[in-house]
Amino acid sequence: AEKAIAVLREKDFERKVINTELLLHQKDYYIRFHKTKAKHLSEMKKQFPMILEQCTNGNTSRELREWLVKNVTGLGWKEASHFLRNIGHRNLAILDRHILKNLVRVGVLNEVPKTLTSKLYLEIERKFLGYSDEIGIPLDELDLTFWCMETGKVLK
Repeated sequence: AEKAIAVLREKDFERKVINTELLLHQKDYYIRFHKTKAKHLSEMKKQFPMILEQCTNGNTSRELREWLVKNVTGLGWKEASHFLRNIGHRNLAILDRHILKNLVRVGVLNEVPKTLTSKLYLEIERKFLGYSDEIGIPLDELDLTFWCMETGKVLK
C-alpha cells in the first residue's frame, strides 16, 4: 500500500483535475460512463485522506473492502477488490463476466448470474475461493489466469 500511496503523491493526485475527455479517449480501450467515472474520481479525491488512513490502519483485506464499498461513492465490490488487489491485497475476487464464465466452465457455478447483488457477489467469491483452495492455485492467480484465457491480455 505504501508504494501505491507514494505513486499517487508523486503524480500529485490530490491536486490534479480529472479530465473527462482523457477518460473518453484512451488508446487501447473504451471507458464506459466516462463522465460518471470522472465525477466519482473527483469525489474520491476529496476522501483521499480518509481512504489513505483506512488503507494503512491494519484492517484485513475483507474489512477494508467492505469499508470502501460502504463509504466511497462509485466503488462496488468488483471495483474495490480491483483497487485493493492493485495495492497488494490478496484473496479478493474481481468478478467480471470473464471470470464468471470460467466459473461456469469449471463447474463452480451453474450459470452466469444476470446481476450481482452484494450477497451474491460474496457467495460466488466464497465458492471461487473454495475451488481455488481445492485445486491449489491462489484465488488471485486463478482469477488472472481465467481473465487472460478470455481476453488474451495480462493486465494488473
